Amino acid sequence: MHKSKLQAAHLEGDADDIEAAFYDALQRGDIEKLMACWADEDEIVCIHPGGPRVVGATAIRATFGAMFAEGGAVRAWPEQVRKIVSVASCVHNLVERVEVLTAGGPTNAWVIATNVYHRTAQGWRLVAHHASPGTTSDIQEVSDAPSVLH
Repeated sequence: MHKSKLQAAHLEGDADDIEAAFYDALQRGDIEKLMACWADEDEIVCIHPGGPRVVGATAIRATFGAMFAEGGAVRAWPEQVRKIVSVASCVHNLVERVEVLTAGGPTNAWVIATNVYHRTAQGWRLVAHHASPGTTSDIQEVSDAPSVLH
């Protein structure tokens, strides 16, 4: 299923703008706005935590549509973002905080996600979203950069 040129025209800006629109659409359960963030390419790919590789706009739309039908929206927020930026592509690695409803009420879960953006004729667009289940320790980061300067 292709996006209309009108939808694409509403998402100008950089990869950060597309990422903000993607997470806003997730939180609102808005499938049209969410799909407008994706590139109009046959090989776009999405992997949900613990799920299979989903390829193509029609399949991606179906997976998010099913999620929205179950709960109406996905309450997820990027908490930590690492970025690699080049002229025509951008990779964001994120720790997402996801609000999950449990028998005891809402609680936070963590997801480690990588979003890949390409600059297309319509502007920056998402070409891959890969999310993996995280743990409570995922809010901390292991890095080779020293935490204290001497």
